[in-house]
Amino acid sequence: MTWFVIAILAYFLFAIVFLIDKNLLTGPIQNPKVYTFYTGLLRALVVFLIPFIDFNVPGVSQIILSFLAGGFFVAALFWFFKGLQLFEPSRVVPAIGGVVPIFIFFFVFIISLGEEIPASLHILALIFLICGSVLISYDKTKKISFGSLRISLPASFFFAISAVLVKYVYLAQPFLQGFIWINIGGFLTTMFLLLFKEVRDSLFKIKIKMPKKTAAIFISNQAMGAGANILLNWAIALTPLAYVAITSALQGTQYVFLLGLALILSFKFPQILKEEISKEIIFQKVVAILLIGGGLTLLVL
Repeated sequence: MTWFVIAILAYFLFAIVFLIDKNLLTGPIQNPKVYTFYTGLLRALVVFLIPFIDFNVPGVSQIILSFLAGGFFVAALFWFFKGLQLFEPSRVVPAIGGVVPIFIFFFVFIISLGEEIPASLHILALIFLICGSVLISYDKTKKISFGSLRISLPASFFFAISAVLVKYVYLAQPFLQGFIWINIGGFLTTMFLLLFKEVRDSLFKIKIKMPKKTAAIFISNQAMGAGANILLNWAIALTPLAYVAITSALQGTQYVFLLGLALILSFKFPQILKEEISKEIIFQKVVAILLIGGGLTLLVL
């Protein structure tokens, strides 16, 4: 169950990264293609790991698989950022968080011809985690619409394909070597965005100005995000194939961490973040946490 602990740690770090991003970034990059470009550009930094590991060039099929895994992840990021640009997070995040594990489950089931499925008790845990993830991030005043669902489904589809392909890469390659090839694939996919004139133009027009202290926090936050990404990939590498969907569904713990951090900040620093609190919202969050907690308990059992 090492993958279980590593995945939860990764989602804890992602919760911190999300909060810091929410308070530091004021949207200097409005175009989702441009935002995806800058995010994917950072993937090129993985090449600096090559001198420190026993790096080899795998077979052509593995290179293609790695590139596809990285490429689909970049495509998923584009649709995710597009959704955040057009709709509130409460309309996009619940849909993606709930659908991705379901897609992964069916992809693995189909590819393995029905041979790779979790134990019945763990399928119940998967259902609990998915329901808890959707409920804890759901806002009834901003319901999921057809428009937001039309954006969320492609993002979920690509995130799921990427996760399954990532697992198959790690089944054939050492972790760090596979991680590097996957990120090279993501970087190369990012380069295709330069075909869009709006992206090329924005590269020379966008200027980001921030105090040195803020810049240091921002850079540290990106480093933390990179660490969380490495941990999540490591968790997927250690996870049995049948349980990759559950690794994705564990994202529900990220929302629990996020809720706790947001509540602490709302009391300690109300000028920075104020979490909306009411009896109905508290009841909804408690039920969601119980579902997620129940799913975690079933996994441990």
